[in-house]
Amino acid sequence: SLTKSERAIIMSIWDKISMQSEIIGTETLERLFSSFPQTKTYFPHFDLHPGSSQLRTHGSKVVAAIGDAVKNIDNIASALIKLSELHAYILRVDPVNFKLLSHCLLVTLAAHFPAEFTAETHASWDKFLSILSSVLTEKYR
Repeated sequence: SLTKSERAIIMSIWDKISMQSEIIGTETLERLFSSFPQTKTYFPHFDLHPGSSQLRTHGSKVVAAIGDAVKNIDNIASALIKLSELHAYILRVDPVNFKLLSHCLLVTLAAHFPAEFTAETHASWDKFLSILSSVLTEKYR
């Protein structure tokens, strides 16, 4: 679980992230699809060209879900239960993809917030996203 300090770090940068949610979400997905092209298979109906409206819409949804986790940082599992069920039972997303997405988000955050994204911030967000990924793959077990 997250320490008080880690929670504070996550929440302190969240306001900046949420103000750029579409840009960060879109860039994270673009990075995911270019670095890990196998992840495209879950989006056969999407226009995956950089900046497409579908990428921007889904990128915003991804960041909004992360925002739900931030807002419910003490009970991420209950905040994301519907999302967990959707990805496990309906979409059947391979759990490894959550780790790949987390990595791409960390890179995107580091690129957008170089001054704020210290080693300590990186470690806190990595831990938070690991918890989030674990929650999203809970239904697979």
